[in-house]
Amino acid sequence: MKILEAKYVMSNSDYLKCPEPNIPEYAFIGRSNVGKSSLINMLTNKKNLAKTSQQPGKTQLINHFKINDTWYLVDLPGYGYAKVSKVEREKWEKMIHDYLHMRSNLVCTFVLVDIRHKALAPDLEFMQSLGEAGIPFHIIFTKGDKLKPYQIETQVEAYRSTLAEIWEEIPPLFVTSAEKNQGGEPILETIDSYNESFQRMD
Repeated sequence: MKILEAKYVMSNSDYLKCPEPNIPEYAFIGRSNVGKSSLINMLTNKKNLAKTSQQPGKTQLINHFKINDTWYLVDLPGYGYAKVSKVEREKWEKMIHDYLHMRSNLVCTFVLVDIRHKALAPDLEFMQSLGEAGIPFHIIFTKGDKLKPYQIETQVEAYRSTLAEIWEEIPPLFVTSAEKNQGGEPILETIDSYNESFQRMD
């Protein structure tokens, strides 16, 4: 898939106020500071489409971007560490939960994890909640440029082993580096194939 157009549409704190659910959409989420905005900018080939920040917790709303006028890329707030109050964090969690469980045109959620770390409890717990709710998800490893190829392979296999203890079927895995502009094409090809299925179902 070649992205010819990527434009910001709107931001909301309530899934009911999101755009009409008449085209497929794909959500991107991960722990704070995982490199989500950088990945989105890499995928869309637009440096400033999603706002990047060194400060965790920068994304605080459900952000919709329309891609090629045919599907939505959705940037969701991170989970885990963020310097916000408990009340604010609970508000974010409800907003994310309601969106993921109620958004009718959500085809797949991409969960981002930093490849430098072993499988962490917040990520595994979040994936578990998606699985229990029957929400399809794929895993994107970010910051692949920070490791050597053999280290990437070791980390991915270790992650697979951890997931195999929980899941009968391992979700698709992608390795990316926004810094080196690597790993985006397989993700876009996957989205493209899902878009075709969505159109056939329509």
